[in-house]
Amino acid sequence: MKEVTFIRRNIDKWKDMEKVVEQAANLSPDKLADVYTDLTADLAFAQTHFPASRITVYLNNLASALHNRIYRNKREKWMRIVTFWTKEIPSVMRDARRELLVSLMIFIVSALVGVVSVAGDSDFVRLVLGDSYVDMTLANIADGKPMAVYDGSPEIPMFLGITLNNVMVSFNCFAMGILTSFGTGYMLLTNGMMVGAFQTFFYQHGLLWESTLAIWLHGTLEIWAIIVAGAAGLALGNGWLFPGTYSRLESFRRGAGRGLKIVVGTVPVFIMAGFIEGFITRHTELPELLRLALILLSLSFILYYYIYLPNRKQHGTTEN
Repeated sequence: MKEVTFIRRNIDKWKDMEKVVEQAANLSPDKLADVYTDLTADLAFAQTHFPASRITVYLNNLASALHNRIYRNKREKWMRIVTFWTKEIPSVMRDARRELLVSLMIFIVSALVGVVSVAGDSDFVRLVLGDSYVDMTLANIADGKPMAVYDGSPEIPMFLGITLNNVMVSFNCFAMGILTSFGTGYMLLTNGMMVGAFQTFFYQHGLLWESTLAIWLHGTLEIWAIIVAGAAGLALGNGWLFPGTYSRLESFRRGAGRGLKIVVGTVPVFIMAGFIEGFITRHTELPELLRLALILLSLSFILYYYIYLPNRKQHGTTEN
């Protein structure tokens, strides 16, 4: 069959197919399948007999457009949510492993600074945590309820308030990257010093083990999520400072996109940490073994999701 004859016989049908592409959202799956099958048959014929023709290019573009419309459905959107948490977050954490390591080191060093500062000057804890909080905690210790701060309000309001506050802290830590990496570094510094000072304060009052079980019950997830948010802020800030072969604006845009994914990925972690703090941490009468097991479970999740899974993907052991 000559090309001109092929076109003359099918041109009206292809015009109708163009309308099908435009109205794909309103047509039945059976109708779309029939049109797609017919169209790909014509495309295969054209590729075989007229491979260099413009009609082959036209049919290929039309088939691609219809294919995209067919598979742009609700199920794919829901699967996109699943793959975001199972694939995209581990992948972006693999790419941000240097920022994560730097964020972790800043936090650890800051916490040690808090420890040393409180050990050398017991009044330093007031500078970091505030007089009202320290006085309240001292009163709780005197009453024999050192962890009473976690039982100060009903469970649900406490859960919602803590979760919202922690999410805001993480986004602030990320947004501070706009001021270059030093802005995020400052956020990590202050939070690390607070943790170190807080823990040392209880150690000085002979409550190290009790405070560890209470604080790290929710703090394992909470503190780690802040460190991850710090990595997001460093990714954003490094876009300004180290553009590499990209323009500074393009490098910043890439860093912002990567950092935003990271910080959004911390939201479920903060929700779980807030739930634990609001509903479980207050129950200091729970067996120590149970509380320790919850801490280790949280740590296992962190190691798996943020360390093992990205590393596993990096070495190509997951499915393509």
